[in-house]
Amino acid sequence: MINWLLIFVPVAAGLEHFAPDRYLLIFIASSLAIVPLATWMGHATEQLAERLGEGVGGLLNATFGNAAELIIALAALRAGLHDVVKASIAGSIVGNILLVLGAAMLAGGLRRPEQRYNPAGARSQATMLTLAAIALVLPAAYQVAIGATAIGLTQLSVSISVVLLVVYALFLGFALITHPALFAGSHVAEESKTNASPIRAAAILAGSTVAIAWMSEILVGAIEPAAHQLGLSNVFVGVFLVAILGNAAEHATAVSAAMKDRMDLSLSIAIGSSIQVALFVAPVLVLASLFIGPKPMDLAFQPGLVLTVLLSVLVTGQVAGDGRSDWLKGTQLLAVYLVLALTFFFLPGHTAG
Repeated sequence: MINWLLIFVPVAAGLEHFAPDRYLLIFIASSLAIVPLATWMGHATEQLAERLGEGVGGLLNATFGNAAELIIALAALRAGLHDVVKASIAGSIVGNILLVLGAAMLAGGLRRPEQRYNPAGARSQATMLTLAAIALVLPAAYQVAIGATAIGLTQLSVSISVVLLVVYALFLGFALITHPALFAGSHVAEESKTNASPIRAAAILAGSTVAIAWMSEILVGAIEPAAHQLGLSNVFVGVFLVAILGNAAEHATAVSAAMKDRMDLSLSIAIGSSIQVALFVAPVLVLASLFIGPKPMDLAFQPGLVLTVLLSVLVTGQVAGDGRSDWLKGTQLLAVYLVLALTFFFLPGHTAG
């Protein structure tokens, strides 16, 4: 078992306290510590999904998985690191729908010729992602086309944030109350698993989230100087490295569910997490920045980040809309993610030099 990696939890904490300048070691230790915690979170989510359904299980995993990112982003807001926050938001959206979903489709497809899920539920989630992409494109276009003032951009961002939060609440009502069958899945729980205590699973899920949030905060404090030691840029680190490590919980659970032929749960986790980041986490951060930090944060992302999110949403809607998956579709999503990563790595002005 990988539980022995839990030893890196006190190791990371000790390094951060006694050797705060050993950034590369802190980065490695905290990264390894997140792996078993993410596995625990994945097992607890699967147990809850057995009792509550695939849709609710995926929502719980997305919520608890994004809790760490929200905590880290709030800390970055207090420090006024708006560019880091925006890069991590874009990276989380792209990482979930390309890396996490692609790896899940690939892993599940290696065991079975084809896997099926509810296409109507997948299309409704893809539509929500398209709405999120539009919400990110317009502030950036508004800033470039009109040369908006900071005050005008803030007012636009706050207004859009309120709309996104309302739409997200309506989406939850759609998925959990009025149309839960679209996200329930067809997986039949095994008798041995239905006896698992939901209270115990919820406690493990909550405890794992707290521990991951702690390790993630240590990780983020070390990842920027550690990346510079390795010759990587801040944008590349924020969009790709931080996103991969921040999505460890969702990644582990989505892949595990796909290998057990539970693609409805995998989609609820991967796409649902991106929806939550775009329609809940990002608006909450914009509104929170009105009260914490040196100045408000807007939704005017860098053009490169906007294009990355838009292309990722388009290709995911194309791949996931027909209700079936195989290893080739997973490979295609992973290939797009790799191309985007290489572009940010080699693009002039984004390398560390």
